[in-house]
Amino acid sequence: MSTLPKVAWIGLGIMGSPMSENLIKAGYQVTGFTLEQEKLDRLAAAGGSVAGSIAEAVRDADVVVTMVPASPQVEAIAYGPDGILENAKSGALLVDMSSITPQTSVDLAKAAKDKGIRVLDAPVSGGEAGAIEAVLSIMVGGEQADFDEAKPLLEALGKTIVLCGPHGSGQTVKAANQLIVAVNIQACAEAVVFLEKSGVDLKAALDVLNGGLAGSTVLTRKKDNFLGRDFKPGFRIDLHHKDMGIVTDAARNVGAALPVGAVVAQLVASLRAQGDGGLDHSALLRAVERLSGDQV
Repeated sequence: MSTLPKVAWIGLGIMGSPMSENLIKAGYQVTGFTLEQEKLDRLAAAGGSVAGSIAEAVRDADVVVTMVPASPQVEAIAYGPDGILENAKSGALLVDMSSITPQTSVDLAKAAKDKGIRVLDAPVSGGEAGAIEAVLSIMVGGEQADFDEAKPLLEALGKTIVLCGPHGSGQTVKAANQLIVAVNIQACAEAVVFLEKSGVDLKAALDVLNGGLAGSTVLTRKKDNFLGRDFKPGFRIDLHHKDMGIVTDAARNVGAALPVGAVVAQLVASLRAQGDGGLDHSALLRAVERLSGDQV
């Protein structure tokens, strides 16, 4: 019998599926629930167990991990008679790895405490590739003791795992991460259009740029997307639009000016309005091409 904690996993999307599978590979007993039957079938094929409801999934779990798109979905699965807080056992640890507003995380931790459930907000960065390779960066908010307990599990999912402060801190750091990523992708997209219109060998140019100060994880991960105009979603524009809303709102609340971030947030919103919300966020290149007079 495994001495590892029993895990309930709620949300098996682009990120959640490979992450839950990495826990199974690490020896954890994982019971999952999501709304898509094919994702449940995938979990079962990987060696996990499938539940018919949130209540069934979390009932016997020592750790509940959630990975859903946004604050409304977190609230929907956490609260109410069929939600996590009413059905998880007292003493369970809820690790929310969704990217949501810091205030939602703070409110969830407070509500869970009344039920005897501990909470960590633990959003991630690294995209689908990072999830598959188990090299995610995980930024955590919550109590030190809960972080220490969760760390072995998180180490099966990521490479850089840091407690950033009290409840909500992980989400605040994730918001800053999404700001940096969006601005970086936008800068790369503008450079790609500039280079192509100048007649430069794009692959050679991106290779040499990535070897210098202009290099970044974003350019490394997204270079092939730019070169091949391959915008199959690893992280959708729709989700980055949501995250830019989180960071601009949070910055307003604390009195931080984000002049460049505000512009990029509008560019992300415009791309979404033009029907590209389901594409990877590297599709910001399409917005630059349109602005440059190209037919996209």
